[in-house]
Amino acid sequence: MSKQSGRGRVAGLPEWDRCAVMGVVNVTPDSFSDGGRWFDTTAAVKHGLQLVAEGADLVDVGGESTRPGATRVDEAEEMRRVVPVVRGLASEGVVVSVDTMRASVAARALAAGAALVNDVSGGLADPEMIPVVADAGAPFVVMHWRGFLEGGNVKGVYADVVAEVVDELHARVEAVLAGGVSPDRIVVDPGLGFSKDADHDLALLAHLDRLHTLGHPLLVAASRKRFLGRVLAGPEGAPPPARERDAATAAVSALAAHNGAWAVRVHEVHATADAVRVARAVEGARATEGTRADDTARAVRPGGAEGVR
Repeated sequence: MSKQSGRGRVAGLPEWDRCAVMGVVNVTPDSFSDGGRWFDTTAAVKHGLQLVAEGADLVDVGGESTRPGATRVDEAEEMRRVVPVVRGLASEGVVVSVDTMRASVAARALAAGAALVNDVSGGLADPEMIPVVADAGAPFVVMHWRGFLEGGNVKGVYADVVAEVVDELHARVEAVLAGGVSPDRIVVDPGLGFSKDADHDLALLAHLDRLHTLGHPLLVAASRKRFLGRVLAGPEGAPPPARERDAATAAVSALAAHNGAWAVRVHEVHATADAVRVARAVEGARATEGTRADDTARAVRPGGAEGVR
């Protein structure tokens, strides 16, 4: 199976011929890299449309920061932040994902035009989430999650991070399937940065092939995360600010696309949109080269065009 054919299709969403680009709109005052920049509905919708103009295939709208130590926003406030932005973008024809751990917010966002639910808890934070998604027939992102990143509740200890993430995601996917979500509507996400340090994140990126064994399309969300800051800083330096990690993010996007990711989730779209298109062009060139090699091999076999005496 080629990386491209292994990328998978998600029922209920458009089919792209390459790794898709998911742009991020954080309607929050406190997200780790851009909190407060799009906190107004009009500004958030405008930003989402700009991301599409820059090459985003879909836009992920969230109203609750999931950075370590963040205090959870209440349900009414999350609803107030998210639903009007989802409605505004969907009315413009944008494919919208809603980033929420609350079933009530997911239900309202789907009614307002969202096409996908992206739950960083994989349905663990709210027991009503899976029934809501199943009843709506919506695609669902199942992320690897070990609990809220509050206080000491990080749980970032692994003997073998790749094996444990794959096993825990497999168990979660089985629970989601048992809850009635269709298998062709499930996307998996290794949860980079969630209860993981830089070495864990890098190990997961190095072994995306192991995540493909789960049998579902793969979302990679590395944008501006702490592990990139650690890589860029080196052993002695200070990590650059989150917004100075976009070139590194684009590099990860190219690697993820090359290794069969269905989509990458990013804050700055333009460079990543270019990166995944270059990765697709290289895949195309490799496929063409392989076809030519097969044709040549057939031609020189006995009975082939050059084997006839």
